[in-house]
Amino acid sequence: MIIFFQIHLLLKNEIMQEAIQYLSEKDTIFNLIIEKYGLPTIPKRPQGFETLVLLILEQQVSIDSAKATFFKLKAKQPNFNPESLLSFSDEEFRNLGVSRQKTSYIKALSLSIINNQIDLESLATKSAEQVREELIKIKGIGNWTIDIYLMFSLQAPDIIPLGDIAVINTIKELLDIHDKPEMENYVAKWSPHKSVATYLLWHYYLNKRNRKVSY
Repeated sequence: MIIFFQIHLLLKNEIMQEAIQYLSEKDTIFNLIIEKYGLPTIPKRPQGFETLVLLILEQQVSIDSAKATFFKLKAKQPNFNPESLLSFSDEEFRNLGVSRQKTSYIKALSLSIINNQIDLESLATKSAEQVREELIKIKGIGNWTIDIYLMFSLQAPDIIPLGDIAVINTIKELLDIHDKPEMENYVAKWSPHKSVATYLLWHYYLNKRNRKVSY
């Protein structure tokens, strides 16, 4: 088991090195980021229901704020699953800091799982496109949420969330590109390593602002 874990780490490091080398050759901004701030953290979260609930809570708020609400939910309901969250009233969600809109999203996700409209475990065996097609059907789960789930939980290698404010602002700052279609065209050359490119852009954005984030 230890040997397998060591081999897994070596393979991950090799993949990261390959991605960094590729991106550095494609675009000088990545050399600038690495020279100034070093290598980024690669975020990882478990697959499944809990992570998707956390991502819903993180929509348009800070990670720290969303995590605080998430931990309140878990403290209130340690048996954290779709059935248990559906038993909460809207008032209980509100008292724990969950907005009415996000409450409806969490309930929609819970119902889709209970009604077998989606099988979260099966997503790991599917392509990024297939995962997107399935998750986008659930109320409140849009492209940003899907992008982050693909990156953090399914380790998809070629995702860049162009709905993410930190990514957008860093591209504007470092590349002077302000139009979204132009951004999409430009970042195509970072494929097949757009996820690592995203981690580098976040790394720059956070370090420049002296901010630390625990994913």
